[in-house]
Amino acid sequence: MHIAFVASECVPFSKTGGLADVVGALPHALAAAGHQVSVFTPRYRLTRVPDEHTVVQSITVPFDDRYRFCSIVEGTGYPDVRFFFVDYPPFFDRDGLYGTASGDFPDNAERFALFCRAVLEASKVLGVPDVFHCHDWQTSLVPVLLKTQYAEDPAFRNAGTVFTIHNIGYQGLFPPEILPLLTLPWDLFTITKMEFFGNVNFLKGALIYSDFVTTVSRRYAQEIQTTEFGFGLEGVLKDRSDTVTGILNGVDYEAWNPQTDKCIAAHYSAEDLSGKGQCKRDLLTAFGLPEKDIDIPLIGIVSRFAAQKGFDLIGQIIDRLALEDIHFAVLGNGDRLYEEMFMRLGKRVPEKMGVRIAYDNQLAHKVIAGSDMFLMPSRYEPCGLSQIYSLKYGTVPVVRATGGLDDTIDLWDPRSKKGTGFKFQEYTGDALMRTIHQALAVYHDKESWQKLMRNGIGKDFSWRIEAREYVRVYERVRQQHAQAILV
Repeated sequence: MHIAFVASECVPFSKTGGLADVVGALPHALAAAGHQVSVFTPRYRLTRVPDEHTVVQSITVPFDDRYRFCSIVEGTGYPDVRFFFVDYPPFFDRDGLYGTASGDFPDNAERFALFCRAVLEASKVLGVPDVFHCHDWQTSLVPVLLKTQYAEDPAFRNAGTVFTIHNIGYQGLFPPEILPLLTLPWDLFTITKMEFFGNVNFLKGALIYSDFVTTVSRRYAQEIQTTEFGFGLEGVLKDRSDTVTGILNGVDYEAWNPQTDKCIAAHYSAEDLSGKGQCKRDLLTAFGLPEKDIDIPLIGIVSRFAAQKGFDLIGQIIDRLALEDIHFAVLGNGDRLYEEMFMRLGKRVPEKMGVRIAYDNQLAHKVIAGSDMFLMPSRYEPCGLSQIYSLKYGTVPVVRATGGLDDTIDLWDPRSKKGTGFKFQEYTGDALMRTIHQALAVYHDKESWQKLMRNGIGKDFSWRIEAREYVRVYERVRQQHAQAILV
C-alpha cells in the first residue's frame, strides 16, 4: 500500500510540538512493515534537506488575486521513506513556522492552502497514493479539495483520506472572504460544511470530508465528542462516530532509551539502575540545586507553559509546594504568566526550584533521566509523549487522568505491586497535592519504588505496535473506495 503523509512539520526538518515527532517516526515504522511511504511538508527557512534535488520544477496554484508558482524538492538521504518539500520562499522562508511572538502570520490560510494544492498536483507526477494521511488543520484542504474541486479528477479516483487530530483546540479559523481568495466555492460556507459561528473553520472541513478520522489516544477520541473537550466540534464528530477512532502515539526508542542515550550522564536499565543516581547528580548540578540533597525527591517538568498543561493548578498550590521537602527541575517556555510564576519561585527558593526558561532537547533528556518523578497535571492532553519517555527512564509519572495520560499510565497498587504511576481525576490544586503526597509516600519505601520504576521501564509504546492499528484504518478506507467504484 502507498501512504502519503501530509503535515506542516516533521522531525528532523521542522518542529514545534509532538506532531513533528509522529510524522518523523510513524512513516519509518510503516515502511519497515513493507508499505510504500512518502511525506510532504513545507520547506521552511530552518529546514535542511539532505542531498536535495528538484523533482517537480513548477506547480501553478491559483488564487483570486494572482497565480503562485512553487516547486517540489526531494531529500534523498533516507532509503525507506521519500521526503518531499513544498518550496515557495514568499510563504515559507520565515523565522517561524506559524507565526512570531506577536501572533500567527496573517496569511496562514493562503500559506497552507498553497501547500495542500501543491501536494495534490505533485502527486499526479510523483505517484498518487492509496491514502493521503493528513495531520491537523494546516492540511485540512486536502480532503476538502478531493471531495469538491478534484472530485471528478480521474487521477484521484482511488485515493482515500485519513485525517488525524493532534489537538482539536487548534482549528484554523478565518473570515468568510478567505474562500474566494483561495478560489473555493461559496457553497462550502454552510453549517453542514465549513461555516463555524460566522467564520470558515478549516478543521471542520476536514472532519466533514475525510474518509476516516483518528486522534492520538483512545480516551481523547471519546473526550472530543463531549462539550467539555470538543471545542465546538463535538457534534460533527458524534455524527460520524463510526469513523472516528483513537490510536495512541508511539515513541522512538532509538532516541529515548536510557541504555543508549548520548545526552545523559550515565546509562542504566531495569536490571542495573545504578546509573540513574549519576543522572540525578548531573541534573542537580545542571539546575544549580545542592548535590548533597541527592536523597530528596526530585520532580521534573518539561513542557510548553500553557493553561492546557495544568500550570494553573501548580499556581494554586505553589506556596504549599515551597514548604515540601522536594526539589523541582523545570524546563520550558510559553505563556508569560507561567514563565514568571516559575521564575519567581526559583528566586524565592533557589535551593529547591531549578528553572530554565527555554526549549533545550539535550537538557530535556537530562530532566527525564535524572528526576525521580515527572509531573503532567494537564487540563486535557490528546496523547502526551513526555510521560511515555519518563516510563522508559524509570521516572515515575504523576499525571491527571485525561486523554493519553489516562491511557498510558496505570495507577500504582501497593498491594499487588502493579502499576506505573500516580494519577488524579478532579481538576483542582488539592487533588494534585494529594497525589504528589501519595507519590512521596511510596518514594520513601525504596523496595516499592524500585518495583514501580521497573514496571515503567518494561512498558513498550513503540511505533511498531501502533503502526499496525493505522494499517487497519488504511485498509478500511481502501476497501470503502473499492466498493464505491464497483457501485
